Amino acid sequence: MTDLPTVSLIVVSEGRPASLSLCLMACRYLDHPRFELIVVADRPGLAAIDRLGLADRVKTAENPGQGISVARNTGLMLAAGEIVAFLDDDAVPEPTWLSRLAAPFSEADVSAAGGFVRGRNGISFQWRARWVDAQGGDHPLDVPEDAVSLHRGAPGRAIKTEGTNMAFRRAVLAAIGGFDPAYRYFLDETDVNMRLAQAGHVTAILPAAQVQHRFAAGARRTAARAPRALFDLGASSTLFMRKYAPADGLETALRTLARAQRARLLRHMVRGTLEPGDVGRLMDDLADGIAAGRAVPIAARPPLGAPGAPFRTFAADPPPQAVFLAGRTWQARRLHARAAELARAGVPVTLFLFGPSARYHRMRFARGGYWVQSGGLFGRSDRAMPLVTPWRFAARLAAERARLAPTRPCRPSAEKTGTALPFSEKNG
Repeated sequence: MTDLPTVSLIVVSEGRPASLSLCLMACRYLDHPRFELIVVADRPGLAAIDRLGLADRVKTAENPGQGISVARNTGLMLAAGEIVAFLDDDAVPEPTWLSRLAAPFSEADVSAAGGFVRGRNGISFQWRARWVDAQGGDHPLDVPEDAVSLHRGAPGRAIKTEGTNMAFRRAVLAAIGGFDPAYRYFLDETDVNMRLAQAGHVTAILPAAQVQHRFAAGARRTAARAPRALFDLGASSTLFMRKYAPADGLETALRTLARAQRARLLRHMVRGTLEPGDVGRLMDDLADGIAAGRAVPIAARPPLGAPGAPFRTFAADPPPQAVFLAGRTWQARRLHARAAELARAGVPVTLFLFGPSARYHRMRFARGGYWVQSGGLFGRSDRAMPLVTPWRFAARLAAERARLAPTRPCRPSAEKTGTALPFSEKNG
């Protein structure tokens, strides 16, 4: 992998220091040999970096608090890698993610890349490949799931990269002015996709470049994904449509947006994740955002300059090969302790815990810095599996290791685990 381009990995964080800590712990395990880590965070987020013992290995900047685009541009101006990659603070990358995401840039005409995103249970996909239209609506993109595919955008039809799993050539992104600060939240990366599409750039889709996205609570949504505010969504959607959709269809598109958001709010109300009074308040917030989006001036973005800091390699040596531990649920305490011990030594660990039931499986990244897959021995992990399968323990373990192998191959932990990386005991 020494022929991979240098990568600047940018993580933006605001109001979620605990999620940021998990994200950065997982970044210790990335197997890309030449990447730097840039974190643009508020003060609690920057303090979390210190507690993890990573302050001398991470480029940092304080989050200006002016929205996601300004924060990403702040990171971009620190980025000295040939490629810039982006990861959300409530996401956890697979160890192979960054090297997979960077690989297609060996093709000279590739300007952007995106991978697949798994959801909160760590197994089901949240987002696969998509393309986006001039109204900002997304549609499935047919791609092979066992190979890299290249796609060229066109005016009014862009290849979508997810904000939590995307990469660009720094020179190309800087030449188009980076992210548009008018997008405080929502469609900011899609606007970049559309500008690249208008210029005919090629985007690579890599199904095996995967992250897990947990949708952590924040200022704009609850842990149940119920919206707390819709102003920025309305403003960004309106700006996007004004820039890219036919002018004579704008009012129809905005009415469609309002209907879709009202239906979304009503679904949350039925589930009990919103109160009835929240619906009217949020629809008013959406209307105010739409009005603000109508007033935003539309102007070409000036190019961004060269990076303001030299490249800083995050890790001098790649992490050891990933290992696994496995056992029954009644062995959990001992196995968790062993997994945490290995994680503190910098070893990527996956712990499999199977109980005597048919419970669904879930994969999570634990506070101790390791992955845990738990569920019933007879339950399903992949949602395409039967509800109940009469597994023996060894066969089930082999099947789950095989399922993970494309993104996180791991061997038994009894073998030599390699050298240690710095990691704070306080957060172990």
